[in-house]
Amino acid sequence: MDWGTELWDQFEVLERHTQWGLDLLDRYVKFVKERTEVEQAYAKQLRSLVKKYMPKRPGKDDPESKFSQQQSFVQTLQEVNDFAGQRELVAESLSVHVCLELAKYSQEMKQERKMHFQEGRRAQQQLESGFKQLENSKRKFERDCREAEKAAQTAERLDQDINATKADVEKAKQQAHLRSHMAEESKNEYAAQLQRFNRDQAHFYFSQMPQIFNKLQDMDERRATHLGAGYRLLSEAELQVVPIIAKCLEGMKVAADAVDAKNDSQVLIELHKSGFARPGDVEFEDFSQPMNRVPSDSSLGTPSDGRPELRGPGRSRAKRWPFGKKNKPRPPPLSPLGGPLPSALPNGPPSPRSGLDPLAILSEISKSVKPRLASFRSLRGSRGTVVTEDFSHLPPEQQRKRLQQQLEERNRELQKEIDQREALKKMKDVYEKTPQMGDPASLEPRITETLNNIERLKLEVQKYETWLAEAESRVLSNRGDTLGRHTRPPDPPASAPPDSSSNSNNGSQDNKESSEEPPSEEGQEAPIYTEFDEDFEEEPASPIGHCVAIYHFEGSSEGTISMAEGEDLSLMEEDKGDGWTRVRRKQGGEGYVPTSYLRVTLN
Repeated sequence: MDWGTELWDQFEVLERHTQWGLDLLDRYVKFVKERTEVEQAYAKQLRSLVKKYMPKRPGKDDPESKFSQQQSFVQTLQEVNDFAGQRELVAESLSVHVCLELAKYSQEMKQERKMHFQEGRRAQQQLESGFKQLENSKRKFERDCREAEKAAQTAERLDQDINATKADVEKAKQQAHLRSHMAEESKNEYAAQLQRFNRDQAHFYFSQMPQIFNKLQDMDERRATHLGAGYRLLSEAELQVVPIIAKCLEGMKVAADAVDAKNDSQVLIELHKSGFARPGDVEFEDFSQPMNRVPSDSSLGTPSDGRPELRGPGRSRAKRWPFGKKNKPRPPPLSPLGGPLPSALPNGPPSPRSGLDPLAILSEISKSVKPRLASFRSLRGSRGTVVTEDFSHLPPEQQRKRLQQQLEERNRELQKEIDQREALKKMKDVYEKTPQMGDPASLEPRITETLNNIERLKLEVQKYETWLAEAESRVLSNRGDTLGRHTRPPDPPASAPPDSSSNSNNGSQDNKESSEEPPSEEGQEAPIYTEFDEDFEEEPASPIGHCVAIYHFEGSSEGTISMAEGEDLSLMEEDKGDGWTRVRRKQGGEGYVPTSYLRVTLN
């Protein structure tokens, strides 16, 4: 069924329907355009949001970027940014393939519709013009017939009138004959006009208008097909980005699964581990025992001879965090009040063996020394810290790591310069063998510059290696101090701590003083508080695993221990992130060895 046959008399209906179809097409184009604006605004807001929360500093300079939480958040932001890009692609696809194409097609449909209806209206006007001509010829024929009949009646009446002259009768007959002839001509014209109109009308209703209506039908169907394709493009634009959006969402899920709380805790240790030794125990100072008190077995803090034993700096292994810079002597051990011990005072009171009252000695100490205790706040440093090239302003562990990074960077630069020098030499050899390819002399400045850079980088590498060795020895020294306090039994009075360079200077003086003390009687109890500042006796720590030496290692530096390749060792302490592990040999002896030299198995 087609419009030309079934809707031959619905010209106005078809006109309204086709106009409604074009209006629907325009409305859909407007809808897609506004949808595109929404997508673009959404993508723009997403990108602004990502830019707002994206870290401003580059990842290499931002310590927070080392945490898996921060990395996952940055990855999530990147996925959201990619998601915004997909929304922009949807907007672009809709704008190009829907808005522009359908808008252009709508204009073409309007022009085609206008042309078809203009053609139909011209056909209607022609038919109406033929009908008017038919009506005019009909009225003329009717008028001529009445006049001819009237003229015939007049001629017959005069012919019967005896008073009418012959001339009047002839004139009336001629007039009647003329009117009859005119009526006959009008009849023939009316018949011809009627025949022409019927032919035109048949052509109009059976041929011309059906063709126009069929063209309108074809145009409307094509418009509907394109509109349906536009509907499909709306969904296809979404389907094209669905795989990428799914990958973005999967990337967000992967970022969420990548958060590792344990690893972040280890990263925090790596970033902020200072390498300082923990403060030692605060020494006990007995203010309740006057010198003139009669000594007894129950005396607290006094030896059997009644003389209080005050520990010198060589006897105490209690340390504080070193706050000075590199290459400065380690400060003397602090007293419980925060100042140096009495023997470290330039004009302090004499030794207890001089016979003075211990209360007087302590009173002098309290007057000359302002109480001060080490606190965590003092470890933060001042804001005006001067940054040095060897990073001595940093804690030992952080200094070692920064020096290691600088050394690796210098080695990479050095290798790059060496490779460039070799390439320049090869190029120079090629130029010498084939002069037409280039002048060998033109490479001399670059070769000289490369050699200068190599020499400079070698010096820097050597400098950083020296600083790194010093930093590593400092870290091991601090570790040795901590091990000496917490894992080994207290040293005998006559010996100085082997792992503290600051205490070794006073060892001989301490030995001398110890040799002068009379030995305690057998079975006599030691004073309760005499050795209170020393570490308690501890049982040797039990191994937490075992390990096998993969390579030979010469433990030449302080705090380290040598081992042979393939040797079985007991694991006493895991690597704290500085690359060293504490082990115990079967023959005895503990110390640190490189973690990379071991194959570790935990219990």
